[in-house]
Amino acid sequence: MKKQLLFIFLSMLLAACQSANEQGKSSVEKELEQIGLLNVADEIYGIDVYMVYATPYNFMGRVLYKDLDEAYLVPEAMEKLRKANELLRKKRLDLHLVVYDAARPRSIQQQMWEVVENTELQDFVANPNKSGGGPHNYGVAVDVTLVDCTGHPIPMGSEYDYFGDRSRVDLETQLLEDGEINLRELKNRQLLREIMTEAGWLVEPSEWWHFNAMSLTEASQKLTVIK
Repeated sequence: MKKQLLFIFLSMLLAACQSANEQGKSSVEKELEQIGLLNVADEIYGIDVYMVYATPYNFMGRVLYKDLDEAYLVPEAMEKLRKANELLRKKRLDLHLVVYDAARPRSIQQQMWEVVENTELQDFVANPNKSGGGPHNYGVAVDVTLVDCTGHPIPMGSEYDYFGDRSRVDLETQLLEDGEINLRELKNRQLLREIMTEAGWLVEPSEWWHFNAMSLTEASQKLTVIK
């Protein structure tokens, strides 16, 4: 009888927690789950999530994600991120991943594009009017970096969302030669790329922090854009 009562109590407690969690979700987060996206924090143990665009500390200088402070990905991308997290734990127990951005509504992408369109910065923001949007708008892209055991990002040669040559992966050899980044920063970038690509992610040449679970062409053929 005691075991039965304990089981009933635990079941009720679990249901209450699930209900509270559901009530705490915004309408945008509920919509993302309804179309099949998964919450990174719920799915992967030991990974940090800090949604930069849910704060004013981004290149736009204001909060863009007013109803989204959780990272969401399609299941295929989630499995690749899970694998990357496991690979990192095997290589470096003193480091872990932090997600700065993941699924992004195209309406937010449009706001970003309007700021950079026809400027020298437009190469760093996907045009939402092409292929239905960028990889973030399909939930197949993630912005990540590595943080140490104190929670501080390790040096990568530029800040997240720095729109300039120091962010570029395809210029790293020249950046090192010119002293724009140092050897430690380059090795940190290489470690991040190593675990991400080994897990199946594709590198974005213009941004060391940005990785795609599939090409934009494949995403636009298989998935629905997030409005």
